[in-house]
Amino acid sequence: MIVEHRTYTFRPGTVDSWMQKYEAEGLPVQKKHLNRFLGLYVSEIGHLHTTVLMWGYDGLADREARRAAMYADPDWQKFIGEVWALNAIQSQDVMIMNPAPFSPGV
Repeated sequence: MIVEHRTYTFRPGTVDSWMQKYEAEGLPVQKKHLNRFLGLYVSEIGHLHTTVLMWGYDGLADREARRAAMYADPDWQKFIGEVWALNAIQSQDVMIMNPAPFSPGV
């Protein structure tokens, strides 16, 4: 398994409205296509206005196929277009991580 670790930094005051929209519209589409939702986390101390999303995949080919299917979904296209129009996200960082041999679930 690999883990996709996505960090988003938001303009101050926009995280809550983005999370509401994401939970209602984006997450259901992603769960349909991406399958293994590991969690969404919100900063409390440190780099504020930051969220971390994590998804699990069988490998890079699995991730590529699942994300291609998601991007072809009209519901995702509608959601992502509306999210970019909010102009809430300042930066995005994506890492693909391999679990250590002693990690749970390996």
